[in-house]
Amino acid sequence: MSGRQNTVTALLSGPDQRGLVAKMSGWIFDHGGNIIHADQHRDMEAEVFFQRIEWTPSGDQSDLEAEISEFRSFASGLDMEVECKLTTHRSRVAVFVSKYDHCFHELFLGQKSGELPCEIVCVISNHKDLEEATEGYGVPFFHIPVSKDTKAVAEQTQLAVLAEHDIELVVMARYMQILSPTFLQQFAKPVINIHHSFLPAFAGGKPYQQAHERGVKLIGATAHYATAILDDGPIIQQDVDRVSHRHTVNDLVVRGRMLERRVLADAVRWHLENRVLVYGRKTVVFD
Repeated sequence: MSGRQNTVTALLSGPDQRGLVAKMSGWIFDHGGNIIHADQHRDMEAEVFFQRIEWTPSGDQSDLEAEISEFRSFASGLDMEVECKLTTHRSRVAVFVSKYDHCFHELFLGQKSGELPCEIVCVISNHKDLEEATEGYGVPFFHIPVSKDTKAVAEQTQLAVLAEHDIELVVMARYMQILSPTFLQQFAKPVINIHHSFLPAFAGGKPYQQAHERGVKLIGATAHYATAILDDGPIIQQDVDRVSHRHTVNDLVVRGRMLERRVLADAVRWHLENRVLVYGRKTVVFD
């Protein structure tokens, strides 16, 4: 991406009012920019306006941060919340993982192929199973065991690692531990989680065994932002696959892991591309 010209993406939300689209595009035009993509949505019940704009700044790109700061001030003056990002920015990501490696490898392969515009800078795990694989990707691996008695201390160690590596996003790639409200509050940055979509049904261990015994016809995966309430954060992406009585438990597990890889990769990519706008308990995801 080094030879690519910077563009700016802005996510905006606020009270709906006349002329917002014209005002935003007018500001960009007046500052010598060129809009290359724009999309908007209006919540008819709440009368809230959402917009994503991507534009190429003027030919002089010597001080893009100043231009972004000015745009933020302009949008704030219209009672709009705004988040801006340069498209050439590669977010610094930490992967949390336990033993399952399917989502773990999907993230690294996505980074390598350029499909995920980020830099995975460290891996944190409560097990050592993926230490060698992590080192193969050239990334530091931090083994931080977690038990009921050591959870608080372990999370402080994790937070120290995240701070040391200037992490902007944590991705839970089948990390089989619950991050506490204290951890989420102190980290204060996005955390994306992936899990099967049976919840609240078939909770606990061996969900696919439970689903098979119940004769389900659909299995799925959900990626969402982690919040203090377990598995209750705003959903970013979901997908399903149809199964039948002919499928074994192992068939369900294999299909479920394929869904998890794809759904998590989609959610992370959309977040990195500044396409996801959190709105209360849900999200607006722009094309």
